[in-house]
Amino acid sequence: MMTMNEFRSLFHNGLVKQNTGLVQLLGLCPLLAISNNVINALSLGLATMLVMAASSGAVSGVRHFVPHEIRIPVFVLIIAALVTVVDLLMNAYIHPLYLVLGIFIPLITTNCIVLARVDAFAAKNRPLHSVVDAIAMGLGLTLVLIVLGGMRELAGQGTLLSGIDLVFGADAKQFVLHVLPNYQGFLLAILPPGAFIALGLLIAANNWNKARAEQRARTAIPVPA
Repeated sequence: MMTMNEFRSLFHNGLVKQNTGLVQLLGLCPLLAISNNVINALSLGLATMLVMAASSGAVSGVRHFVPHEIRIPVFVLIIAALVTVVDLLMNAYIHPLYLVLGIFIPLITTNCIVLARVDAFAAKNRPLHSVVDAIAMGLGLTLVLIVLGGMRELAGQGTLLSGIDLVFGADAKQFVLHVLPNYQGFLLAILPPGAFIALGLLIAANNWNKARAEQRARTAIPVPA
């Protein structure tokens, strides 16, 4: 069983304390390459979170049966099998989006976020804790991807939810939000350099917020007489 404090601790760790995108800076290749709009970012984030949760649960379940010397190849094999399932499902049911995401779905297999968390946490903890930790870590990455995708899409195209028709069909184009009508676009925002700049701004904002919190904590401590 998992206590509520353990549950909160795992989610705080995944969303804030060890956020993979803003703190650990892991998996930057897909994070920067595919986050040019909200839909792409959300889709890749959810696919990664699903693989992380399933692989963490599987690894935790077999951790006592895998010799330490071959744990990495076994973990990679488990992750690769699950990524293949996700890849085939996306190809079958949301093929237009699958074509856009391209190689970045199979590359989840080698994403250091997944393998690092499986080896660092799932291989040492019970299945439920491992799955919750993986969901928290994946959710933290997904939120960063969504914010980054939103920033880049808004600055680059003046829209939000562009490409939603790739998931829900042509009728879903009506849900695209034209936040800046008649906007001519800013090409840099949707190119890789724009991703680096946007991520740098997010990391700077996160560090500034942490510094403010630490400063408030220090000033709140009463000075001994």
